[in-house]
Amino acid sequence: MSRRKFLHQAGALASGLLLHQQLLAAFNSGIQQTVNIGFIGCGDRGRGILHIMRELPAVFRVTAVCDVLDFRLQEMLKDAPGVKSYKDHRKLLEDKEVHAVIIATPLNLHYSIAADALAAGKHVFLEKTMTYNIPEAAKLVQLAKQHPAQVLQVGHQYRYVPLYFKVKEMIEKGYLGKITHIDCRWDRNWNWRRNVPAGYSDKQVNWRMYKAYSGGLVAELLSHQIDFINWAFDTHPDEVLGTGGIDFYKDGRETFDNVQVILRYNKENMIGNFGATCGNSREGYIFKLKGTKGTVALLVNSGIFYPEPETRKELQVVDGVSGATKIEWNTDGGIPILKEKGKDGTWYALKDFHQCITEKKQPTSNVITGATTAVCVHLANAAAYTHTIQKWKPSYNFSS
Repeated sequence: MSRRKFLHQAGALASGLLLHQQLLAAFNSGIQQTVNIGFIGCGDRGRGILHIMRELPAVFRVTAVCDVLDFRLQEMLKDAPGVKSYKDHRKLLEDKEVHAVIIATPLNLHYSIAADALAAGKHVFLEKTMTYNIPEAAKLVQLAKQHPAQVLQVGHQYRYVPLYFKVKEMIEKGYLGKITHIDCRWDRNWNWRRNVPAGYSDKQVNWRMYKAYSGGLVAELLSHQIDFINWAFDTHPDEVLGTGGIDFYKDGRETFDNVQVILRYNKENMIGNFGATCGNSREGYIFKLKGTKGTVALLVNSGIFYPEPETRKELQVVDGVSGATKIEWNTDGGIPILKEKGKDGTWYALKDFHQCITEKKQPTSNVITGATTAVCVHLANAAAYTHTIQKWKPSYNFSS
C-alpha cells in the first residue's frame, strides 16, 4: 500500500469525532414541524422509546397511547398524563389528530397493526423484527408500495448511529482488507422474565418465551447485528445453520435460552457467527469484524480498530511522517473509532423518522431492509428448531 493511501487512512481514522459532530448538526438543522404521535404497545420498549423521545427537540407530541393490558396502559399514562388512551388500536387509528404511530407490541402483532396503520393513512415506526414470519414480510412490502406517501421505518437503529456509519465506511474503503469472519454475541445472566401481576397470564406478559408470539433471542437481540451486516455489505446470507436449546431455565418457556446461528454469505466469501445465552453475562455484547488488514471490535456505542501486525507497522511509519494526522493508540494497540460515545441509537432513529416524514424521504431502515432481516431471523430460527440448513430463495429479494 502506498504512503499516500496510508496518510489518507490515518486522517480518516482520526476523524470519527468530526463525523459525529457533523451528523448531529445535520439532524438539528432539519425542519422542526411537530408530528403528533400515538403509541401502540406500552410495555418496556414502548415506554423506553417515549423516554428517549423526550430528549429530542420538540418535534414530536404524544397525543394517544394504546395497550390491551390495563396495567401497561396505566403505567404509560403515568409517563404521559392527559393523553387519550385506547385498548383497541383501531380506535386510536381513527383519531385524526394522530399523524404517526410507534408500534411496540409482541412480534406476532406487528404485521396486522402496521397494515391497519397504513390503511388509516398513518406514518409508521415499527419495532424490530419487522414481521413474525416471511409471508408477512412479503405482504407488508406490497402494502407499503401501495402507500408511497407514508413513511414506514423499522427499528433497526444501528443504521442511524454515527459509530456504525463510520464502520460501514471503513468496510467500504478497505481499511479492514478482505473480511472473512464475523463474531457476534449478546449474552446475559438473567431469565428474561417480567413479573406477572394478578389477573394476567404469563403468555400476556412474557410473550417472548412463547413461539406463537416471539422469535426469541434471535429476533429480539441478534437481529440488530444481522441487520447491520446486511446493510454494511449490501448483502444477505445464502445458507443458515443453527442450534439451540432450553439449557438452563426449565420454567415452561418455549423459545431457546441458548442459541447459536451461522450465516454463510457466498458472494462475500464470509461467515457470520451470531449467538446469545441467558446463562452467562461475562462477554455481554460482542461484535467483531475480522479482515486481512485488521479487526473492528464494537460495543453498542464505542468501537476500536485493531490493525494486523503488517498494517500496524505501515500505520506507525505514516504516523511519523511530517504533517500526518497523529493516530491515538489505546493500551491494547487499537485505534478508537470515535473519541466520544454517541447517544442511544433510538435517538438517532427517531430523529430520522421525523425528517423522513417532514421531508418526504425514505428511511435508511425501511420496509425492504426490514423484510430482508425478518427473513434472516425466520431462517435462523427455522434452522435452530428443525436442525436443518435453510437456503435463501430468489423470492426473498424484495427490492428486485
